Amino acid sequence: MDKTSKRAKSIFLDAIEISEERREELVQSQCGDDRPLRDAVDRLLRDHGRLGAFLQSGAEELPTTDLRSTEKAGDRIGPYRLLQQIGEGGFGVVFMAEQEKPVRRRVALKVIKAGMDTKMVIARFEAERQALAMMDHPNIAKVLDAGATEAGRPFFVMELVKGVPITDYCDEAQLDTRDRLKLFQDVCAAVHHAHQKGVIHRDLKP
Repeated sequence: MDKTSKRAKSIFLDAIEISEERREELVQSQCGDDRPLRDAVDRLLRDHGRLGAFLQSGAEELPTTDLRSTEKAGDRIGPYRLLQQIGEGGFGVVFMAEQEKPVRRRVALKVIKAGMDTKMVIARFEAERQALAMMDHPNIAKVLDAGATEAGRPFFVMELVKGVPITDYCDEAQLDTRDRLKLFQDVCAAVHHAHQKGVIHRDLKP
């Protein structure tokens, strides 16, 4: 993240803590005549506003069909080669993928499903992508890249974190109550960090 992006993120986080009436004065005083910085802050605030609007809205535009992903192992999305599917939700599917350039590494790539590209679904997907990009916590996977497929469907790339469900880990390691609570404290710290950014995840899974 460059200096402008870091500064913009800092101003943005201060701005969302105060009322909208005071927000413009704060942003103007912090950005001054720095146009790139102001543009970056305004972009973060617009995305934050869209996220809030989405959470307030209904699901009238959501498709009712159960569509499957058209991507499969061996396909390519940008510089990423899909290795295997590792997860699937209502709107998107997650693959373990390999990035070949400019660096070689394995990542998690989430792409919106074909046929799910209504305005509402894309808004939700973009809101998720923006929300994750705002996170900066050791217990939250980081967003590494984002883009669109050749068909125009958005995707984003995160660091790949291998592991088992936390409940399975606790059972396999035979953790006692104290150790389970210590582990749960780490989870709560990550969730708290998200809450401080104005993001509430309503579907946490083990």
